Amino acid sequence: MNALTLGPEGTYSHRATQSVADDIDFAESVTAIVEGVATGAYDRGVVPIENSIEGSVTESLDALADQRVAVVREVVTPIRHSLLAQTETFETVASHQQALAQCREYLNREYPDVVTEPVASTARGVERAREDSSVAGIGHPANAGDDLRVLESDIQDRSSNATRFLVVAPESERSEAGGKTSFVVYPNTNHPGLLLDLLEPFAERDINLSRVESRPSGERLGDYVFHIDIEAGLYEGRTKGAVAELEEIADEGWVRVLGSYDTEHVV
Repeated sequence: MNALTLGPEGTYSHRATQSVADDIDFAESVTAIVEGVATGAYDRGVVPIENSIEGSVTESLDALADQRVAVVREVVTPIRHSLLAQTETFETVASHQQALAQCREYLNREYPDVVTEPVASTARGVERAREDSSVAGIGHPANAGDDLRVLESDIQDRSSNATRFLVVAPESERSEAGGKTSFVVYPNTNHPGLLLDLLEPFAERDINLSRVESRPSGERLGDYVFHIDIEAGLYEGRTKGAVAELEEIADEGWVRVLGSYDTEHVV
């Protein structure tokens, strides 16, 4: 089985993907990962979907709405950021924008004058630090190697920092088994109480919603796509009933059932 995730080697995405496949390739964007699975070029893709500090990864939400894939597993991994550099003196801190945001309080307090530089991944930021002594990177301490120093560990602003990754597969592999299920809903309409209408089928069946988020549809201003995660499997009669009602409510648009899956915790 081959898998595609954010590169280069050493990203948190890479660490999560190692629990999924041994044959791993890297991409520079979440969009490219989901497209790689949707087109059949890869068996699996691993994308970050939500961080406990910074919230949802919007590029992942949009890619899941745009492409036809299934979600077959969720991987949760703790995020333990370290500051890596050649020396204690540097002018720039480079890392993924999410990592920079997760360490915002630390950087403002300890290095208020440095410039932050968003790059494609934490590992790419560490590469920048390896290439340029005036740059520090934020990433996993294991990425320091022999040529970078770990100036400080656990610099994330919250000790509970963790990221959810979704494992995507071809749509044909969608499963009804699992403790969680994800949907993308495009009602293609707007009226008072619309969101309540979309959520009531789950509340009436005692199905807990673990996440609800809206994203612009791109069709017109004020038009939205809704991402819904529930704590129930598609194999359950109550879930099937809720989905059927949801499809009736969104009959002018569409409901994309991404599938049911279980959660794995990877350190």
